[in-house]
Parts: sequence; C-alpha cells; structure tokens
Amino acid sequence: MDRFDRLTTLMDRFRLVVQPAPLKDATLIVLQDGGGMPQRMCFRTDDARFSVSEDRVLFSANVDWSGPSNPLLAALPAMMEINLSGDPDSIGLVMLMQSELAGQRCGVDSVLSRLGEVLVVRMLRTQIEAGSTKPGLLAGLSDPRLSRAIVAIHDHPGRDWRNEDLAQIAGLSLSRFAEIFLAAVGEPPTAYLRRWRLILARQDISNGHRIDAVARRYGYSSPEGFTRAFKKHFDETPIKLRSKTSRGV
Repeated sequence: MDRFDRLTTLMDRFRLVVQPAPLKDATLIVLQDGGGMPQRMCFRTDDARFSVSEDRVLFSANVDWSGPSNPLLAALPAMMEINLSGDPDSIGLVMLMQSELAGQRCGVDSVLSRLGEVLVVRMLRTQIEAGSTKPGLLAGLSDPRLSRAIVAIHDHPGRDWRNEDLAQIAGLSLSRFAEIFLAAVGEPPTAYLRRWRLILARQDISNGHRIDAVARRYGYSSPEGFTRAFKKHFDETPIKLRSKTSRGV
C-alpha cells in the first residue's frame, strides 16, 4: 500500500526558493520579542497589508513557491500568523536561518531555501490541522476522507480515475463524495484531476519532455486532444510553451 502523505508530492513538484527581502516586499516575516527571540511568524500570499515596527522584525524574506500554478499556495489565506513561543523546533529553524543571513557564508542561498522549506511544511501542517472555511485544496486536504482521494490523484495523475474509484478511497458513497468534494475544494473531482494533470504537464514540457509523451503520461489518448485541453486552460499551445522555454523566455 502506498504511504499516505498529504504534502510530499506537492513539495516535490513545486520548487520553493527563499531570499532575503525588505519588509515591504517580504512574504515571510519573523517577529522577535524584547529579548531578541523569535516570537511570531507571518506568511502572506498576496499584497495583504502588514504593519509592524521595524525593530520588531528579526528577519524578512520573500518565498517564491511557483506562483499561481501551485494549487496549495493559491488555497492559502492571504495572511497567516503563527505563534512560535510554544514551538522550540520552529524557533531553532528560525534562529538557524537568521544565523545564515547574518553570516552570509558560501551556500547561504541554498541553505535558506532548504530551511525555509522545512519551516513552510511545519506551517502547512498547522493549517491542515486547523482546517479551512475557504473552498480550495487546503480545505480538501484538511478533510480526512477527501484527503485520501486527493493524495491518490496527486501521486498517480496518469491513472484512469473514475469518481467511483475516488469515492471508494475516501470511504464515501459516490453521491456523498461528489457533494463533499465540490463543497470543500470548490470544483468537481474530475475538474480538479484535469487541472492537476495540466499543471504537471506544463512543468514537464517546460523541462523539455516530448509533448506526445506528456500527453500519454497524463491520460490523453492523442496529442491533439491534449493540445486542445492545454490551450483552453493556459491560453497557449504546448508547442508555443516549448518554443518560449527553449529561448529562455
């Protein structure tokens, strides 16, 4: 049986890069208490307003996590705030990131991104456990029934999934599964599967994979059908994307 993990495939598929940034441009801000210890972490996914005194900022950075193509990033609230006072492991990560920022030794960019990825995973775990009232992937992953079906889609996107198969994995009747999935995720299971496949296909084509191979990999019976679906979703053909990628655009 495959190991059930709600985040690993998402973290593997969407590269996360952390770079120091001024407060006004930062998406990740760590605030300190009066003694200089990490107290609170804030993560914003868009232009949500953030007002704080500069002397309270331990460090600020920009997290680039593949932008709007990342369905999990798109599902996060505009602003998240996490109290670090009772989380010594996250405090240790933050202090190590601050040490790297201050030291500016060789490899600092790579270390920051890896430590930031661990910090983001811990943040996402907290969000999944807390649940979400906003329809989207986060709400789906927060539901212990739906999450099993969503992880199956993520881990095996090329499989010929039927709603009946996914409902069985979720342990729900077909009608109940379709109802709950639509309410939580905001789209039917087939639509989410189609969108996930196209997101992965776009990544693969950008990485130089053959278009006909990508079409087969994600369940399309012909390159022509794949091209039509791709153009409808991204407003460009796979060949055009390949051409832009090869030119470094």
